[in-house]
Amino acid sequence: MPDLDQTFRLGWEEWVALPKLGLPALKAKVDTGARTSALHASDIEPFGPAARPRIRFAVHPIPGQYDLAIPCSAPIVDRREVISSNGEAEYRYVIETQVQMGERQWPIEVTLTDRGSMAYRMLLGRQALAEDMVVVPSEKRCQPELSYDVYHSARLREAQPDRTLRVAVLSREATNYSTTRLVDEGEKRGHVVEIIDTARCYMAINAMSPEVHYDGERLPRYDAVIPRIGSSITPYGTAVIRQFETIGTYCVNGSEGITASRDKLYAHQILARHKIGMPATAFASSPKDTDNLIKLVGRAPLIVKLLESTQGKGVVLAETQKAAQSVISAFRGLKANFLVQHFVKEANGEDIRCFVVGNKVVAAIKRTAAAGEFRSNLHQGGSAVLVRITKAERDTAIRAARAFRLNMAGVDLLRSDDGAKVLEVNSSPGLEGIEKATSKNIAALVYEDIEKRVRPMPRRKRSLPDD
Repeated sequence: MPDLDQTFRLGWEEWVALPKLGLPALKAKVDTGARTSALHASDIEPFGPAARPRIRFAVHPIPGQYDLAIPCSAPIVDRREVISSNGEAEYRYVIETQVQMGERQWPIEVTLTDRGSMAYRMLLGRQALAEDMVVVPSEKRCQPELSYDVYHSARLREAQPDRTLRVAVLSREATNYSTTRLVDEGEKRGHVVEIIDTARCYMAINAMSPEVHYDGERLPRYDAVIPRIGSSITPYGTAVIRQFETIGTYCVNGSEGITASRDKLYAHQILARHKIGMPATAFASSPKDTDNLIKLVGRAPLIVKLLESTQGKGVVLAETQKAAQSVISAFRGLKANFLVQHFVKEANGEDIRCFVVGNKVVAAIKRTAAAGEFRSNLHQGGSAVLVRITKAERDTAIRAARAFRLNMAGVDLLRSDDGAKVLEVNSSPGLEGIEKATSKNIAALVYEDIEKRVRPMPRRKRSLPDD
């Protein structure tokens, strides 16, 4: 008979914590008749590459409170057949985690099972017990007691581990710099990141169970979607994002913000509504209004810009009144929609790209046009260097991103004689130019913001069950 004074005493019922899973308090049944330990989980879903499979699941830690769910994830270590006490065989995923009682913590293997009939959220089998542990069947709660109150306090956020997320990058260009950086950085942070070709998505639209399908199969539940929607596919791409929004998936940039940012006329109207400085801009449809249109923005030189322009394409500098009339006439002949805009001469072919993540400008670069060119876009041969921006410029960039409700945006500013002017708000800003010019890990900052936003918190309850 072991000396009970020298052993770690356990009763048939104990409070335990599973800190690596973000479960600070569970009631467990200690059952030496069972070989393996089990955790009652729901929404069990394996994911990730075959070489490094992971599993995510939800645990309802308080019996009877099914509206309180803690999302968990862990690496899969095995899948094995388990025979329950009533003789039923079930294949279960096996994970390894840490169990804690009082000040003692040790690793155990746990099988996951979705069995609502389990009276306890966890069963502690004999494999989980060390040699110096003795179970006293006639006693319970020999170790320090915990409380369900922790699930309804601010301490729960502190208890949440760095959970593995399943992230989709919507992109038609799997090999470009921005897409590969988002994949590499996400995997480096322990997440599972999948590239989804936007054009190959299709949607099942119904009231009860809206779905997104891809290559013949329903797409899984993602924790977050990072849209990289090209201008050529904006209408369909934003429709796919709307479908994810309908499902309840967190999208870094929403469909409304992307749609608004791509429509140059609507974008300038949004900026005007929020009283954000921009170059004087005019729009007209009738060819009879050409001269009046030019007068609204001042005298030449001026900019004529297609509404669908991107990366500096479809933007023309008209240096004289006659040249402006000719360009406008040519665009109208093509039945193209365009804006006429004041040319900020004092900018000297330079603009400022502010990269906004969340509610913060995380990096800024000055882009300078190539010799003989007025467009500073890097795609047009411009160069970029790190730049210090003023508080007013920083505030303007943040206000512009907020106006479009974008959590990731490239805000382009011109430095004029009367302050910063917003030239454009880009909802799919590239990472290559700004990361190389600033040596900052912008992709990591994007994930930091995602991790903060998708970490779920349970709802508070007014009453708790009796212990």
